[in-house]
Amino acid sequence: MTGGGQLVLLVEDEAAMRRFLRASLQAQGFRLVEAATVREALIAVATHNPDLVLLDLGLPDGDGIALTRTIREGSRVPILVVSARGRESDKVEALDAGADDYLTKPFGMNELLARMRVAFRHHGAERGERAPVVEVGELHLDLERRQVVVAGTEVHLTPIEYKILALLGRNVGKLLTHQQILEEVWGPAYATHTHYVRVHMAELRKKIERDPARPRILVTEPGVGYRLRDRDDAARG
Repeated sequence: MTGGGQLVLLVEDEAAMRRFLRASLQAQGFRLVEAATVREALIAVATHNPDLVLLDLGLPDGDGIALTRTIREGSRVPILVVSARGRESDKVEALDAGADDYLTKPFGMNELLARMRVAFRHHGAERGERAPVVEVGELHLDLERRQVVVAGTEVHLTPIEYKILALLGRNVGKLLTHQQILEEVWGPAYATHTHYVRVHMAELRKKIERDPARPRILVTEPGVGYRLRDRDDAARG
């Protein structure tokens, strides 16, 4: 472990990948703690209190999904899954288990660093370190005043539309699954009614997006869910 910046717990059993990520992240000023197994990861979370966990799912003594659930039982640390598993079902399972984001290998370092910045910002907002105002492109969402402004004009949403937007706003940059949205907005009894989300998201995009057919603010991860794009990500897009 080196001294200086935010502390990242890297949970990865492949030595070559650990070397690559170690060099890249330390070059960006991060401090690192490394773990190659579930057991080592749990000890590191308890003893080092990391600012973020980078987690590979395939570990020699257990599965990363179960590890995510265990970490979530006692910590709100951001968890970014970095895995070769690219199936929708793996992404959904990891996110539902409590991961904040999911990046499929191979990936570029710029994208990884961007996802990490979003996770850090989101975690800071959870702890009350940022005013409850979200600005993405032409969207200005004031969660305290329950005010939605697009391109300088106030937009009136239905209660359900506002609940969806506010949920995404409180998790800006974070991918939320259909099930997470349904349970938060409609309740646990509606967890399988995915068409509810699609219908209301389509209406919400008509009011928020300049071109609803090519959304730049409310983006879809096919088969998984939705995210409200982070401001930096929207600027690049």
